[in-house]
Amino acid sequence: MRNILVIDDDPDMGKLLSHFLTRKGFTVETASSGTNGLKKLREQQFSLVFSDFRLGDMDGIQVLKETKEINPACAVIIITGYSDIKMAVEVMRLGAFDYITKPLIPEEILNVINRVFETQPAGPTTKSDKQQEVAAGVENGFLVGRAPATVDMYRQIEIVAPTNFSVILYGESGTGKEVVAKTIHSKSDRSGRPFVAVDCGTLSRELAASELFGHIKGSFTGAIGDKEGFFEAANGGTLFLDEVGNLPLDVQVTLLRVIQEKKFRRVGSNKDQFTDVRVIVASNENLKEAYKKGKFREDLYHRFNEFSINIPPLRKRKEDIPLLANFFLASVAGELGKTIDGFDNETMELFLNYDWPGNIRELKNVIRRSTLLTSSGKITSNVLPWEILGSLDEPGNVANETAASPVAERINGHGIAAEGLKDATLRAEYNKIMEVLKQVNYNKTKAAIVLNIDRKTLYNKIKQYEDLQEAE
Repeated sequence: MRNILVIDDDPDMGKLLSHFLTRKGFTVETASSGTNGLKKLREQQFSLVFSDFRLGDMDGIQVLKETKEINPACAVIIITGYSDIKMAVEVMRLGAFDYITKPLIPEEILNVINRVFETQPAGPTTKSDKQQEVAAGVENGFLVGRAPATVDMYRQIEIVAPTNFSVILYGESGTGKEVVAKTIHSKSDRSGRPFVAVDCGTLSRELAASELFGHIKGSFTGAIGDKEGFFEAANGGTLFLDEVGNLPLDVQVTLLRVIQEKKFRRVGSNKDQFTDVRVIVASNENLKEAYKKGKFREDLYHRFNEFSINIPPLRKRKEDIPLLANFFLASVAGELGKTIDGFDNETMELFLNYDWPGNIRELKNVIRRSTLLTSSGKITSNVLPWEILGSLDEPGNVANETAASPVAERINGHGIAAEGLKDATLRAEYNKIMEVLKQVNYNKTKAAIVLNIDRKTLYNKIKQYEDLQEAE
């Protein structure tokens, strides 16, 4: 069992997070100060630390540095308020695994924990025949599927990986663009050098240049010291720019110069620095159409477009679903110390009939949830989310299903019942918010933009629904 330490000087927050994680099957310890937390780290082994950024006796930077000195393998996640995001990003540059912003969303917490434990070796497990078959199809961490679209995509990866070509990856959210980028890197001569992934959608307009190219002390308000950018961090290796179309046009101009001349200047500096970086970019929109609309520079598009790969959505590669499902099951079962014998026929039929709007990311989360809810034997449809249960029936309003429908009965069994109009509206809003959050990988800023509301309204909607659940 992986151990988690929660450091928060707010006892209510620490207790709430501890109870939630314990219910999810993790072993959790809490500390009410940074000093107490570091003491526990010296006395026990932890795989993960959740630390509030602002503690009474120290901040997240100090917690991170001392945690890494005590246990370099321990992942650190910073909990921050919205006003502290700039500092939290700085903590990530210093080695934090990730940060999450308040108010905390259960699915976001589980999502980031899942990513932590995917990067850490699981305990020894006995693999079934299906799991061994899956393992045989994994190359450099990439699962080689059977669907024609997947086989063609992997063929293109094999062709372009040994070159220094820039690559554009197109694909819907959740299709695994970063995994493909990592696979290209791992199959190149740069595999022993850094792979740095950047979500351009999270870079503010004011700080994008600083994040990419670094800055020198005093170059702008808040620049309290010299700072290296992503290009320096990735020198000799691969820089992956996800959602590159979100970069401001003025930053795109600088980016073009860097790629063409292989040199850059930190913000505020007049000194050139040389860089040797292979750039892979990703977008869920067509960059050619974007430059025609004036949203992306045409010259930068042509510089990136030495090679492009379209990553098919999961609904276009359904032959891979059983393989992917067993791949994720083997990983999660090992993490939880469980022995699960696969999926029953009805469950797999539901998987094959569902459209997977969240693609591979959604499938992975469903497998994690189902494995957690299954003690032994096979995973059955009883532990699946209700939206997947409806995939066997004809499309339509769930409320119109007859009582004789077994799918409708299972949906009703998941707690859907008559309720007041106000509460029903709130639940519908919450469901929509969660749908969008999943699509943008729980990035609250991007979710607010998609929903056409501000972050404060987004937080209030989530809080209102939490209050409704507590009242029930």
